[in-house]
Amino acid sequence: MSQRALGVTSAVLALSMALSSCGLIRDLTSAEGEEESPTQETVEEVSAEDIELPFVRTGRMFVEGGNDVAVEMTIDALEHNGEYLMLDLSLNILEFITGEELKYAGAPLRLVDPVSGEVLEPITSEEHGEPYGTYFIEGSNLDPIHETLPQPIRRYFPAPSEDVEFLTLTGATAGHVPGTPVSYVDEFTPLPEPDVHDYIDPETWVIIQDLPEDEIVYPETPPEPGLETDGFVMSMESFVDSPTASTTRAGDEEVIALHADNMFEFDESDPTDEAVDTIQEAAQSMRENLGEGTEITIIGHTDGKGADDYNQDLSQERAEAVRDLLKEELGTDFTLSTEGRGSDEPVAEEGGDDDEEARARNRRVEFQYEVPMSDTDSEEGDSGLDAAKRHVGPPAPYFEELDPFTTVTHEDLDLNVYPMVRDGAYLFQMVGFQNSTLSDLEADLEGDEASLPGSPQQYTEGTMGGFRLEEPGNGLIRYVIRIRDGEGEYEDFADEIFTLSPGEEYLALSVFPAPGPEVEEMTLYAGAFGEIPGVPVQ
Repeated sequence: MSQRALGVTSAVLALSMALSSCGLIRDLTSAEGEEESPTQETVEEVSAEDIELPFVRTGRMFVEGGNDVAVEMTIDALEHNGEYLMLDLSLNILEFITGEELKYAGAPLRLVDPVSGEVLEPITSEEHGEPYGTYFIEGSNLDPIHETLPQPIRRYFPAPSEDVEFLTLTGATAGHVPGTPVSYVDEFTPLPEPDVHDYIDPETWVIIQDLPEDEIVYPETPPEPGLETDGFVMSMESFVDSPTASTTRAGDEEVIALHADNMFEFDESDPTDEAVDTIQEAAQSMRENLGEGTEITIIGHTDGKGADDYNQDLSQERAEAVRDLLKEELGTDFTLSTEGRGSDEPVAEEGGDDDEEARARNRRVEFQYEVPMSDTDSEEGDSGLDAAKRHVGPPAPYFEELDPFTTVTHEDLDLNVYPMVRDGAYLFQMVGFQNSTLSDLEADLEGDEASLPGSPQQYTEGTMGGFRLEEPGNGLIRYVIRIRDGEGEYEDFADEIFTLSPGEEYLALSVFPAPGPEVEEMTLYAGAFGEIPGVPVQ
């Protein structure tokens, strides 16, 4: 075994994946052998106590300014002490990193409750801006990285809103790891005594003795009790569309939008006969989804044409007309109020090549309310809106690697499409981008080449921009999930894809709201890669 002692002028790897913030001091220890990962048949048949960790995933990590490398992530523990979650894992870089001033770029590590749609991110210290847990130098965003030597890493997360047995881990090259068992404990398992500074001098970053072959242990800063953690809790926002209505969900917020062109004549506020039928369906959906006494706000919107005052008046009049019809259907069991917002809140960008479709999308009447989180499906029935049905199954069990269902090609880039996995209220699907040439390839995956004209703009951005599913037989369109924070900002589930090396596969994750349990396959519209029918759901 050969080693190099690297000082402060050495290449530095800043892993900004909210997993470990890492700099680089190298050693060349040999890789450990891989262990078999446990599996389970179905979550319904077992409890979290019956599942044994570790779980293992392998993938490729992009290193901006250097080469991408193969990595192995091992989940060792996920504990809940009544206030926080604690995740123990190890990251093993299996190949040698080259380059200087290196920076990791990819999706951050997240824990997801696939039933409620809550997304939990690591808790960060306000004092120095770094995540609580293990560190090399407290407050620094740099840690040593050792190729082929697993590095134990600890991170803390907010507790989910509801007690759960299983959570899904995503991001940081892990892809989709469902069925991770949550252990409820009085106190977190203590870390071993740190020994990293016995091997690496924190002042000079020089290796002062041979590194061990099995593991190296870091000190940690745990979060103190009583931290405000709301800022680290996000929501999966789903969008299901039909010719007459669409439904958006994020956390406990739900919005049903009725397409105004199906309900009103041009510049009119008197509902058509078709509008009466549509409102009856919407009322039935709200009866099924909501408890008595729920406050429902009816909001009118127009497109951007015309004077602001005129649009404001028209949107208010339409909201009031819809309220009157809805009150006939719902009676006194719900509290109804109205707002007109004119053209102030477009969901699709007007003025582009799809201007007509975008304006039609923006002309709408919305029902906005809070919906109780449920671990069961919406009641089935023919009288409600198909777009407003929520389909919830149990969390998916852990599984080992899947084989691709099919491969499609766009220009010099192959897309390996994997089966969709039904996990709670969502479909999780891995796709693999693969360079089919003999040279490095700059992949331009941003954009909405195959999105529907007038699509809401947040669902056409990011690596999976324009990805959507069509359900056989009913024409419902399920758009790729985006993650929404409390400020209304959006993030992508997928890793950002940079330069692709020849022959290597780079996995990314796409997530969709789940269809009913009877649906066994879907048509995937994969952006620039086009239409892919018959993708299996399992």
